[in-house]
Amino acid sequence: MSSLTAPSAALAAAPAPAAPAQTAFGLQVVVGLFGVLLAVLCAGLNESVTKISLADIRGAMGIGADEGAWLLAVYSAASVSAMAFAPWLATTFSLRRFTMSAIALFAVLGLLQPFAPNLHSLMLLRVLQGFASGALPPMLMSVALRFLPPGIKVYGLACYALTATFGPNLGTPLAGLWTEYVGWQWAFWQIILPSLLAIVCVGWGLPQDPLRLERFKQFDWRGVLLGLPAISCIVLGLSLGDRWGWFDSPLICWLLGGGLLLLVLFMYNEWSEPLPFFQLRMLQRRNLSFALVTLAGVLIVLSGVGSIPSAYLAQIQGYRPAQTSPLMMLVAMPQLIALPLTAALCNIRAVDCRWVLGIGLAMLAVSCVGSSLLTSEWIRGDFYPFYLLQVFGQPMAVLPLLMLSTNGMTPQEGPFASSWFNTVKGLAAVIAGGLLDAVGTLRRHFHSNHLVDSLGNAPLVDDSAAGLARRIHDQALVLTSADLYLVLACIAVALICLIPFVPTRVYPPRAVA
Repeated sequence: MSSLTAPSAALAAAPAPAAPAQTAFGLQVVVGLFGVLLAVLCAGLNESVTKISLADIRGAMGIGADEGAWLLAVYSAASVSAMAFAPWLATTFSLRRFTMSAIALFAVLGLLQPFAPNLHSLMLLRVLQGFASGALPPMLMSVALRFLPPGIKVYGLACYALTATFGPNLGTPLAGLWTEYVGWQWAFWQIILPSLLAIVCVGWGLPQDPLRLERFKQFDWRGVLLGLPAISCIVLGLSLGDRWGWFDSPLICWLLGGGLLLLVLFMYNEWSEPLPFFQLRMLQRRNLSFALVTLAGVLIVLSGVGSIPSAYLAQIQGYRPAQTSPLMMLVAMPQLIALPLTAALCNIRAVDCRWVLGIGLAMLAVSCVGSSLLTSEWIRGDFYPFYLLQVFGQPMAVLPLLMLSTNGMTPQEGPFASSWFNTVKGLAAVIAGGLLDAVGTLRRHFHSNHLVDSLGNAPLVDDSAAGLARRIHDQALVLTSADLYLVLACIAVALICLIPFVPTRVYPPRAVA
């Protein structure tokens, strides 16, 4: 029993911290929020664009396929790890100061990367930039929860939702632009000018809180020593698992097994810490726990609907990113209208945001089922009717989750909520990649073997065995893509089934009269 009361006792005994700076809502806060949003969008685009442009970057810099996989994996590991610890650092050093420093470091490292003399120096730059990049998304939620008045707080959460709907869909068009028409270096340099603008907006718009260095007296050093390698190992294992054969590889076994063990120890440590990075007791709230689980599922679906058509069109129809871009733009650009409209809908007291969530998930499921009908004859335009459902399906599946989980949350709880949401968000993206790779490999092997067996003694249509092998390979890829769409549809339907039983209804926040 004493272990449960120790944290609260320690907090009660701690000296009163300096009060954070207060500011009235107005133009300055709006500009500051825009600056943080711009920086977070740049952080997301930096990862997705470099991933999509990796083939061009490898060719220009003389990097092998395995080294390229490590380059992506270490960046993701650093980014997700930073998401877990950034809110604590921002509270200690001040939100404004920490955010500006992270954006500046992020931009400088992006400028240097094309000039890296060798792979090891590039890897180091990517790791450091990953830490700076991962520190930014938690700041956006913190700003929205802290500075926006209750009546428009849902619109601030819509800005955060943009990072899950608008940003990822913009990666393919930008990658196509840089690699086809400008130069591969701009896959790294694209973030520099927007980052400079973001620094100016944050510096002018957000108030300067006092330093709270006294928090270091209760610094959770065990949490860092356990949590940082735990998250890093899990992300590396999931990112590299398919390439190295999952549990056939001792390296992947050690990464995933060791990471999970350290994660359990990390969570046990956080339970008893007086000033933890994660407040585990917050998970007792049904809406928050539901939102975190559902958010992970939704992000897996969104990751899949973005990557499957790109891979299909590239491998079956020979599309380059620039040719796939219109499909992604079809979903991305309307988000600038769809998200505010969804926010306005959720801000109506008579509307139950749980059913907005259910409708959004249903639209995603229908889109995936329709897309699973693809054949080897499909081109980009054949995806359009089903991806139009994504335009409102995506924001309706993300924004209600933010509203459900943050309703009634105090400003003091904001950093903890930000840690939970952004760490789950980062891990979900990595899990989505690992899941799609693993299921895709299994189904591709299954379909290839089935097609070969079904041929039997049928006469060859092609003049060569190579032509037949190519047709089998293409058909296996088509069937695998259809299977992946159905998996995503099943995930969306499973999440819908939770809605009537787990979350409780919340109402849009309103100012106290």
